[in-house]
Amino acid sequence: MSDPMTMGEKAALQAAASLRTTSPVVLNHEGGLHARPSIKVTQLAKTFRSDIRIGLSAEGPWTNAKSVSRVMALKAPIYTTLYFAAEGEDAEEAVTALVSLVRSDFADGADRAK
Repeated sequence: MSDPMTMGEKAALQAAASLRTTSPVVLNHEGGLHARPSIKVTQLAKTFRSDIRIGLSAEGPWTNAKSVSRVMALKAPIYTTLYFAAEGEDAEEAVTALVSLVRSDFADGADRAK
């Protein structure tokens, strides 16, 4: 029985998987990861094509950063280390932008520098 994926599809899948970027950042927002910061994280994450995850540990569990309800459910208090991981063609840009957003204390305009 032959494999239904073509060589080109396999190569594209492997290339996307190899474009994984991760980075930790300390949450310094006084209220922690409440509604407004969670919304800003998800709004920014949705501007990227990559699969973007957020976690409270480098080992996970990982949560979809494009889901505001899942990000809010983390209930991360101030001084928590957040971990962002992304896979896809714009993974590095996505993680850099999200880390910058958290470091800026969710300031407007810090979202995505182009």
